[in-house]
Amino acid sequence: MVKKAEILKALRNVKDPELDQDIVTLNFISAIDIQGSHVTVHFQPDTLACPMLDWFSGEIKSAVSRLEGVADVEVLFEERTKKDFLDRGKLPFGGIEHLNHAQKVIAVMSGKGGVGKSLVTGLLAVQLRRAGYRVGVLDADITGPSIPKMFFESRPELKYTPRGILPAISQTGIKIMSVNFLLAKDDDAVIWRGPLIGRAIKQFWADALWGMLDFLIVDLPPGTSDAPLTVMQSLPMSGALLVTSPQDLAGMVVRKAASMANQIGIPLLGLVENMSYFTASDTGRQYEIFGPSHVNETAQALKTPVLARLPINGDISSLCDAGKVEQVHMPEFTAVSEWIENTAPDSQAPKMS
Repeated sequence: MVKKAEILKALRNVKDPELDQDIVTLNFISAIDIQGSHVTVHFQPDTLACPMLDWFSGEIKSAVSRLEGVADVEVLFEERTKKDFLDRGKLPFGGIEHLNHAQKVIAVMSGKGGVGKSLVTGLLAVQLRRAGYRVGVLDADITGPSIPKMFFESRPELKYTPRGILPAISQTGIKIMSVNFLLAKDDDAVIWRGPLIGRAIKQFWADALWGMLDFLIVDLPPGTSDAPLTVMQSLPMSGALLVTSPQDLAGMVVRKAASMANQIGIPLLGLVENMSYFTASDTGRQYEIFGPSHVNETAQALKTPVLARLPINGDISSLCDAGKVEQVHMPEFTAVSEWIENTAPDSQAPKMS
C-alpha cells in the first residue's frame, strides 16, 4: 500500500504557477485518505473561485497516479477558513510578501500632481500586458487614487482569503490594488497622516496575494515627501519612470523627484512628457497649448532619455473616464513600453535610510 509520505513527496512536484511554490509548502493539502489503491487528496486553494482548479486537479492526479500501488486518485476541493490557518500554525491574515515576486518593479513618479502620472502608469501596464507579460499595478497615490476609475467601469468588490487580499483583476488580466477599493464611496476623502499612509502602502504589497509578476507598476504619490519615500524604500525597485509636462515649472519639480530617486539609489529609466501638444483634427496642425517644450533640457540635466512626448487627446480622456483604458491605442507610447521591457533591470532590495 502506498504511504502518505510518498504521496506528499510526489505532490511537491506540483507548483502553483502564480506563486511559484509547491502545493504542499503552500499548505493547500489539508488531508490525504488512502483506502487500498484508492487515494483521495483534499485540496484547499486560497479561493474556490480560482480559475485553475481543473488544472490543479489534473496535475495532482497525474503526480499521484504514477506511484506504485495507486490505481485511482480523487481530488476534493474544500473551502479554506481562518481556522484552517490557525490549526496549521499560520497567521490568519497578511504577512505574505514571501509569496509575492515581481521580476521588475517600475515606479512612475513626478514632482507634482496633474501631469498625467496615472495615465502613464495605466498605459504602461496595458502595453506590457498586450506584450504577454504578467502585470500588476499598485496605486500608491493614497489621497488621489485614479487607477480604479481608469480600469473599471464600476468599482469591483475586493475578494479576501484567510491568507490575504486578492487584488482586483482588470478585463485583460492586470492585477490592481488601490485604496479606492476599500472606501465606502469612490469620492470619500482619505484623511490620514504620513505614517498611516506609509503603513497602508506597505500592506498593499505584504497583505495582498500578487503571486508571480513580470512587471509591477507603482503609481507613486506626487512630490518628495514621506509617502513616495516610503514606497521607494519598501519595494524592490528596478527603476523610476519620470513624468512631466511642457512647462519649465514642471521640469524644475521633476528634477527634485529625480534627485530623490538618485539619493535612494533607484535608476532613472527615462522621461515622458505628457500634454505636449494638440493636433487639430481638421488641419493636422500641432498646437503647443502649454507653451514650448522644455523636456530635452530636463532630460539633458538628468542624463536620462526622452522616451515620448504624448499629445492631448480627447478620445483617450473619454476612454479613461469610462474605465476603458485597456482600449486605448497610443502609437507614441509603444517606444516607452519597449524601452522599459529591454532596459529595466530586475528588481533589487530597497536601500533603507
